Amino acid sequence: MKTIIRTICQSSLAAVLVFSLANLAGCGKGASATADKPPPPPLMISAEDLLKVESNSLTSGPSITGSVEPERRADLRAEVPAVVLAVLKENGDPVKRGDLLVRLDQMSIRDSLTAADASARAASQAYDQAERQYQRMTKLRETGVVSLQQLEDVEIQRNSAQSEREAARTRVVTARQQLERTEVRAPFDGIVSDRKVSAGDTAQIGKELVKVIDPTSLRFEGLVSADSIGEVKAGQRVNFRIHGFEDRDFTGTVTRVNPAANVTTRQVEVLVSFADAKQKPEVAGLYAEGRVETKSVAALMLPAASISREGDLSYAWRVKDGKVQKVKLALGNRDLRTGNYRVSNGLAEGDRVLRYPASTLKDGQVATIGGLEKPEQVAAEK
Repeated sequence: MKTIIRTICQSSLAAVLVFSLANLAGCGKGASATADKPPPPPLMISAEDLLKVESNSLTSGPSITGSVEPERRADLRAEVPAVVLAVLKENGDPVKRGDLLVRLDQMSIRDSLTAADASARAASQAYDQAERQYQRMTKLRETGVVSLQQLEDVEIQRNSAQSEREAARTRVVTARQQLERTEVRAPFDGIVSDRKVSAGDTAQIGKELVKVIDPTSLRFEGLVSADSIGEVKAGQRVNFRIHGFEDRDFTGTVTRVNPAANVTTRQVEVLVSFADAKQKPEVAGLYAEGRVETKSVAALMLPAASISREGDLSYAWRVKDGKVQKVKLALGNRDLRTGNYRVSNGLAEGDRVLRYPASTLKDGQVATIGGLEKPEQVAAEK
């Protein structure tokens, strides 16, 4: 019996020893595997890859929306009722002042002019005859042959003939003006922006025929909310973008603030001239939006390309003490003029961050600057 018990104890002790040795072997392999895992390789960067965080001017102000419209524009309308004979210009055609744009039918107006000329000649002849008669009666009155009443009657006839002559001349002038109005001409140098009629159309008085604009007089006609209009004054700078030209930023100056708000929208019209005439898009009617610079403060700014985003969080990769550090950022408003973001917290002035961080970066990764001990100071884009 003692022999059996001794055999069982020896077997149990052997099993425990085997299990302990197996655990020790496993732990040794895990530690060896951890120790054998290599650290991330050093990050080789150049001075151009770094961006020095600096304090720049951040402008703010009320938003402005509107469209680009020409200051000089003319809606040419029919001034006489007539049939359109010909339209000589198409949309987009350049015109010079005085160029013929639309020709209307002149037949009925020419008939009126001919009748007016004939009436004017007859009235002139009647006046000449009445004047001669008056002069004869005046001489006879001096000799006492005719009475004063007869002289006054002749004078009244002469005055009536004179009035009729002037009225006939006025009708001739009016008919000639009507004839001239059958030819619609460009009032200034520009381009045809909208042709409203075609040959054969009947044009009544007031009917729109063509629109002419001067593309060199384009300006930004915007609207600002009445809540913010107190901040806007003539001479302030405006930064805006025009749809269709998203790759370009435009600048201008407030030239006039309308003294009355729109009764429906309660917005106030603000006129903005282009700072550079060469910037003008030469296309009218395009939608534009921007911001009037009414305030300016100093703030740390960072380009959007230097910011990494993970969901709602934003980070920057700072290079400090030879290592890359992942820094959480608190961002403020974006400068519409430069596209940079205001950094409210996370970085300090003078910090160096990666200009274009990659997605494979590791926090704490060693960074070496190739060929230089210290990188050049690269200012943030203004």
